[in-house]
Amino acid sequence: MTLRIDIGGLPSGRLRFAASPLAELTAMLHVLAEPGHHPQLAGWAGDVWAGLRPELAERLKEAEFLWRSSRADFLVPARPRPTLAEELDDVDRIDDETYVTAALVTTCGSNRVHFAGPSPLADATARERALDLAQARGTLQEAFAERLLADPAAVRTRVRHTLEQCAEAFFDAAWTDVAVRLATDLRLKNDLLKRQGIGAALASVSGAVTLAPDGDGIIVDKLQDNATTAHDTGVTFLPSVFGRPHLVVVHAPGWQPVVQYPVAEASPSEPVSLEAVTHRLEALAHPVRLRLLRTLARGPHTTGELAHAWELSPPEVSRHLAVLRRAGLLTSQRQGRYVRYALNVPDLTTLGADLLAAVLR
Repeated sequence: MTLRIDIGGLPSGRLRFAASPLAELTAMLHVLAEPGHHPQLAGWAGDVWAGLRPELAERLKEAEFLWRSSRADFLVPARPRPTLAEELDDVDRIDDETYVTAALVTTCGSNRVHFAGPSPLADATARERALDLAQARGTLQEAFAERLLADPAAVRTRVRHTLEQCAEAFFDAAWTDVAVRLATDLRLKNDLLKRQGIGAALASVSGAVTLAPDGDGIIVDKLQDNATTAHDTGVTFLPSVFGRPHLVVVHAPGWQPVVQYPVAEASPSEPVSLEAVTHRLEALAHPVRLRLLRTLARGPHTTGELAHAWELSPPEVSRHLAVLRRAGLLTSQRQGRYVRYALNVPDLTTLGADLLAAVLR
């Protein structure tokens, strides 16, 4: 499962790396809404919540659908500005229909195709569909969607004011340190892009982002199958300190592709591909292979020993061992004319964490 951004014929100058105050604030708001996704920032989130004025805390919960499960596209700018105020001014220039549609996608938890037809602002059927989807998510989502559709200008003003209050409450203080880390990452990325080309720059973003073999596409390893194009608009990459482990991609029709990626840690671990995670889960889905792993957990065994222990034929055991080896769950060592198989404990141990990282990515 991948997301492809078509860049065929795109000049190298249209692939840009830049920092966005608004995108980083949105990443912080996601941490506050979903602290379980970011255990390393649990202390920060707790301190922020404890220090928020009740009115601002209520406002954040009221609009959290814009950044909780996914990010509203207008909160991840394709043309970053130096300051949060300038980026919020750009958001204000978006027409109501575009703003409302993007907000409803996150509020309703809906596939974008539901809003590909008439605007909910102008079409009664589309409006009812949007409200039904929001109602299915909960009363808070329904109330937010109703206010948004009834008076978009008032909701937009309130959301902007909320974000400005966040800047005063916690963002400005955090941004001072974050901006330095982002600038360091950007120097590396832009240097790689200039000296070694797009492939090297993408490789430094994440193991989950690669250049397609034909050189005409950027492949993002995510739990979705989709595609977009950057022929006319370019692609923007935004580093994030607070975004880890998420890899956020703006790819809706009409929006310039944007990728917000986590800045590498001091000792980064290479993300495991979705294909590898899938192979491991498939390998573990067979009861015979689970029994073999149970035996191998006690120590190395040969094919013959495993066949005898479970009353299976050696060829059958070999087939199952081959599946486990391809999934990276076994190691092998030849001793004379025998091959002894052992459990790959580190990779089996991290499967839960790898699966979580793949899902959150």
